[in-house]
Formats: sequence, structure tokens, C-alpha cells
Amino acid sequence: MITTAPGGTLTLADDLTITRMGYGAMQLAGPGVFGPPRDRAAAIAVLREAVDLGITHIDTADFYGPVVTNEIIREALQPYPEGLHIVTKVGARRAADGTWLHVLDPEDLKLQVRENLEHLGLDALDVVNLRLGSAMGTTDDPVTDQFGALAELKEQGLIRHLGLSGATDAQLTEAQAIAPVVTVQNYYNVVERGDEALVDRCEREGIAYAPFFPLGGFTPLQSSILDEVAAAEGASAQQVALAWLLQRSPAIVVIPGTSSIEHLRENVAAAELTLSADSLARLEAISAQVA
Repeated sequence: MITTAPGGTLTLADDLTITRMGYGAMQLAGPGVFGPPRDRAAAIAVLREAVDLGITHIDTADFYGPVVTNEIIREALQPYPEGLHIVTKVGARRAADGTWLHVLDPEDLKLQVRENLEHLGLDALDVVNLRLGSAMGTTDDPVTDQFGALAELKEQGLIRHLGLSGATDAQLTEAQAIAPVVTVQNYYNVVERGDEALVDRCEREGIAYAPFFPLGGFTPLQSSILDEVAAAEGASAQQVALAWLLQRSPAIVVIPGTSSIEHLRENVAAAELTLSADSLARLEAISAQVA
């Protein structure tokens, strides 16, 4: 039974309370999020340590690997601890060479859900995010058919809650007309702040906003301001970036990923860091000053 709560908790439904400090499992796969990890035992150890540290929110997808990450989660954590919630995504597949493919055919989305269930060893998925856009940007495409297909599986009991990834404000509105949306997962961090209005909307409407690439993803955040604030706070730049997100809005949950126990512990420690008013003011300029 999990008793600690890094970063506090956020309740999104009667059966869905998650820690605001989560864990993103993408980096458990091999280089380029493709193939097996270099050290499978280390990947398993990181997942178990995340749970031991009190994290109740693990983000994953069957197209990480592909399949590899979900199978490692199953091996590491099944039987799953009470209170642990796994959030997965559908809307993409991987080509044989590792290329990311958008796959949004409604029937294929249903198949992807069933594949996630199989590889995670679950009877129902806590949250399924429909992946629409990516770090490269969002689209204006309608989502009714795709989100409606997932809503059907929710009615059948295969999915408990639904979310969106890479979504616009209009797509969120369109999806909400079909079924409740409990989370939005978009590209946002202390440098990339194009989603400010959507963060505020999620806060008003009780929706979790989960920034993907909170630490920059494949290109780690680099900024002289970030480094200077970190030095003043006695923390790492990565910890400051995570703490900033947690202080930005009570709706924000963070899902930093790592394959290192040392980095995992450092990330979790960021939940205890309260940035000073001076640090917050200095970070306001960071999006315009990126090294």
C-alpha cells in the first residue's frame, strides 16, 4: 500500500487520485525509444524504486519500444500495488526502422487499446490518452471519430478514463462533448510556454495537465538563467525546471523519465523544492533567453 505522495496528489475522479510527481517510462526502452534497454535489470529496478518513493502515476505507451516498455512495467510491478495508476497512449505505431507513425483509424485505436491491456497484463486501463499531435506541433483535425471509438471502449469497461495528448483547445472542447476528459498531455516546460492558456483552462475545469518533455526531452533544457537560479536555490537545473512546473499551476502533474535510480531520486526531490519569489521572477524571462 503506497503511503507517501511526492508533490502532493490530484484527484481527477472518485477512483483516480494520482501523485503530482509521476514517472515517464519512455526512456526505459533502447536508444531512440526503440528496442530493448541496454540493462533490463536496471530498468526494472528504476520502476520498483519509483513505486517505493510513493509515485502513483506512471506514463507509458505500447509504441515505446515498441511493446518493450509495457512488458518491463508488467515484469517489474505486477501484481500492481493498490493505488498505482498507469496512463497509456494510443494513436501511433512504429515502423521496422523505428520511424514514428501516426495511426488514428478508429478500429486500429481499439486494437491498440487491447494490445496495451495484453502487454501490461491488465483487465482495464486507468487512463488512455489519444495522441493527436507531437512535440513538432498540434493539428486542427477533428477528433470525434477517434475519441468516440475510445469512448465506446470506456462504456465496455476496458478503459476507465480518457485524455488527450498533443491537443488544441478546440480539440479538447470537441472531445468533452463526447466523454469527460481527465488529462491533457502537451509539450510545455519552463522554456516552451505556448500552452499557457490551456494550462489555465485545465486548472479551471479540474483537468490534469501533464507536460511531456518537462526537461526538454531529447534536447535537454539549457539556459544561463536556469543555471543561475539553480545555483541560488542550491538545486540542479533539472530540479528547478520541475519545481517551476509544480508551482506554475495546481493542475500540473509532471512525468520526468529516466533510466537511472540516481536521477529518479533527484527528480522526486524536486517536489520538495519551493522556488523563491525572486527565482520565479527571473524564470519569467527564460523562454526568451535560451542558450
